[in-house]
Amino acid sequence: MLQVAISSFSFQEKIILQNLTFTLNEGQQLAIIGESGCGKSTLLKIIYGLYDCNEGHLSWKSEPILGPKFHLVPGMPFMKYLAQDFDLMPFITVGENVGKFLSNFYPTEKQNRIDELLHLVEMSEFKHVKAKFLSGGQMQRVALARVLAQEPEVLLLDEPFSHIDNFRKNKLRRKIFQYLKDKQITTLVASHDINDVLSFSDEVIVLKDTTVLEKATPYELYNHPKYQYTAALFGDVNEMEINGKTRLIYPNQLQIVEKSDLQVEVVSSYFKGKYYLIEAKWNNQIVFFETEFKIDTHRIIHLSIKQRLPLDK
Repeated sequence: MLQVAISSFSFQEKIILQNLTFTLNEGQQLAIIGESGCGKSTLLKIIYGLYDCNEGHLSWKSEPILGPKFHLVPGMPFMKYLAQDFDLMPFITVGENVGKFLSNFYPTEKQNRIDELLHLVEMSEFKHVKAKFLSGGQMQRVALARVLAQEPEVLLLDEPFSHIDNFRKNKLRRKIFQYLKDKQITTLVASHDINDVLSFSDEVIVLKDTTVLEKATPYELYNHPKYQYTAALFGDVNEMEINGKTRLIYPNQLQIVEKSDLQVEVVSSYFKGKYYLIEAKWNNQIVFFETEFKIDTHRIIHLSIKQRLPLDK
């Protein structure tokens, strides 16, 4: 079990994280979400041992996780951390980067391991290409392979698919997270991408104002958020007062009907591929709903709620 209890962490007298406590079982996948600057990357660096928290305690299987005050070389040996800058060696090949920390005493096994991981991240054809000639997305895939090379017990990923093209990202994401599950590697992912969060995480932590705002399964967090901040991290959300109660309603929970008390005036239609996102005015505020077709500006539409989120403010 990974145990994290951070009483406080500050940088130049500014508190970054405080009163933050959670546990994670072996083999679980945890997503960390929140707006930019909320401390997601900092949390990963503290867990890895790159930073010392001012007050607190961290451990993995009862072994303390200690920072640079205690270790000449920061970082815990049973963990691997993938930062957003990748940190590849530019003048050696892709294969050499992936195998950088693998033993040379078993050259055949080392090459087999490199080939296995390059196949996993779909970079086999670049094995003998120097890293400096790669694109940002290709570098990120090589960096993913490198942190997996030694099969860490705990893996910390900071925006791990942010530079990868969409046409490749979905397949790669499925392969990587399934690999981590199969190997029972405990994984923490800091991400802005809801596809990293909803489809692959066992639990999700929401960071806001230096601490944990909510912690739940992806299903519970999406369908029953306690705060508008949480719901907004998953996309557009309407905060509407209905029958004297404030509700959080996603655009896909509103539908067009012939007659209702919920009457809106269309402002804009945005094509999203499978649907149109409609922006409309209602009671001097903007609301969003989804339709299968474009709607002309200034048209009056009646809406009803298909399903409300059970939030009373």
